[in-house]
Amino acid sequence: MAERLSLSLTLSPSPPTPAPTTMAAFSTTASSRILSSTTAAAASSRARLSFSSSLKCFQSSPLVSHLFLNQKRSPMVRVSERGLSSTASPKCAAASDPDQLQSAREDIKKLLDTSFCHPILVRLGWHDAGTYNKNIQEWPQRGGANGSLRFEIELKHAANAGLVNALKLLQPIKEKYSGVTYADLFQLASATAVEEAGGPKIPMKYGRVDVTAPEQCPEEGRLPDAGPPSPADHLRNVFYRMGLNDKEIVALSGAHTLGRSRPERSGWGKPETKHTKDGPGAPGGQSWTVKWLKFDNSYFKDIKERRDEDLLVLPTDAVIFEDPSFKVFAEKYAEDQEAFFKDYAEAHAKLSNLGAKFEPPEGIVINDGPSEPAPEKFVAAKYSSGKSELSETMKQKIRAEYEAVGGSPDKPLPTNYFLNIIIVIGVLAILSSLFGN
Repeated sequence: MAERLSLSLTLSPSPPTPAPTTMAAFSTTASSRILSSTTAAAASSRARLSFSSSLKCFQSSPLVSHLFLNQKRSPMVRVSERGLSSTASPKCAAASDPDQLQSAREDIKKLLDTSFCHPILVRLGWHDAGTYNKNIQEWPQRGGANGSLRFEIELKHAANAGLVNALKLLQPIKEKYSGVTYADLFQLASATAVEEAGGPKIPMKYGRVDVTAPEQCPEEGRLPDAGPPSPADHLRNVFYRMGLNDKEIVALSGAHTLGRSRPERSGWGKPETKHTKDGPGAPGGQSWTVKWLKFDNSYFKDIKERRDEDLLVLPTDAVIFEDPSFKVFAEKYAEDQEAFFKDYAEAHAKLSNLGAKFEPPEGIVINDGPSEPAPEKFVAAKYSSGKSELSETMKQKIRAEYEAVGGSPDKPLPTNYFLNIIIVIGVLAILSSLFGN
């Protein structure tokens, strides 16, 4: 299964120099007449401007024929090996709907429970955000978490091998919640996968705007390699470009506690080990840890000890215990899981926001609990404050109890004449007894 891929930004092999490629032009006519180069360029430009990335425009995605195997093509769209041709594309909203975000998260949890796809979903979010360049101010040229990884041109980057399978897993959720952007869905899935695997709660925010066309994808080469000549320098060059520091580099490396590397996809790892031969999911690959679906600090412990030859250690993994600055944090995390969780949660949240454009600008925070608060348990001491005025909560409780026995602010309780007679007789008996004595 695709979900058995390793998740790291540092996993991919050094990509070969890519052959020059040209994005296929959009066409606004079904005619077979050959257009002049000037006319074709103008038609291509107009169609690109109208391209959209939300689910309402889902049929216009260049991934339709290559990515979503069961998705029917729209009669308005034609996909070929050269690219996408479309006669029209509706304009779609950018920011995500908070209620749909919360519902999508619940569906992602169900997906994780049945597909064991935690590693590849973490990797998907990382690779969408990891193209960020802090030295470029303009959006989307600066890269980052903008949903560009859904386009075929970026999926073909060597570092993204196998991530098409993560998109297949998320496709039904994207179809169901069209009010969630791809950029948000990728980061939501990544954070949820970490949390559901036993990792820390990540302080996420949402509302990321999607890029709208493949021309807005970043160039290849922004993600790190697994086996560069100088691993420490390479990691710093890549992660410093994103605005991250040594502590964040080491903390994020700890996410290798999840997942496996498959040599047929990344060029690294064994085809199978004693830890992966039985799954879960499709067997095979080489993991960094024994329990590769559990998020903990075992990655640091296993690299430090190196007692198991069936566990993977890449050059970019080994260097965190060799470089003096990296080693300080790696040693700390190997001994203190709580410290690792704290630093990882902060680093993951920071990575997920890199390069993103938010609408609204402050972002959207979704709650963890139920939408309706549970009834508060009554504790008498809580209301015994010594104040003469009752709290609003106490007033509401008294009112509820009053209405429960038939009363209301508009009418008194029904009169019980028999009870009134008994009370009068009792009072007279007491008075008679007192005066008689």
